[in-house]
Amino acid sequence: MSSPERNILLVAACALVDGDGRILLAQRPEGKSLAGLWEFPGGKVEPGETPEETLIRELDEELGIRTKVACLAPLTFASHTYDSFHLLMPLYVCRRYEGVAHGREGQAIKWVRPKALRDYPMPPADEPLIPYLMDLL
Repeated sequence: MSSPERNILLVAACALVDGDGRILLAQRPEGKSLAGLWEFPGGKVEPGETPEETLIRELDEELGIRTKVACLAPLTFASHTYDSFHLLMPLYVCRRYEGVAHGREGQAIKWVRPKALRDYPMPPADEPLIPYLMDLL
């Protein structure tokens, strides 16, 4: 039995960790798919970009945070089939960065203790990443 053809969407995500061991979550804004759900910041990997380059760009654009490739440590990945595409999402941890995070695109953000991550409704691809972060921090 063959499955329908789906495009694979490569998205990079980051668990940005502050000095108190909290992880930053961003709320998907109204008008976007999965609006209102909380997610790890990041975005779509553009042609010619590495996932690390994507995160450096997206963290700056979305949150005003600057970091370097050497500060991004790969942790795990998510692989999830949505109705119209398959999402492949490497998750990186970043503890070294410059700037104070703020929602530059109007999105709400929140610093959350790892044990409280499950209190925030997340997209299906993000939820399986929580145990890895709880074990790490």
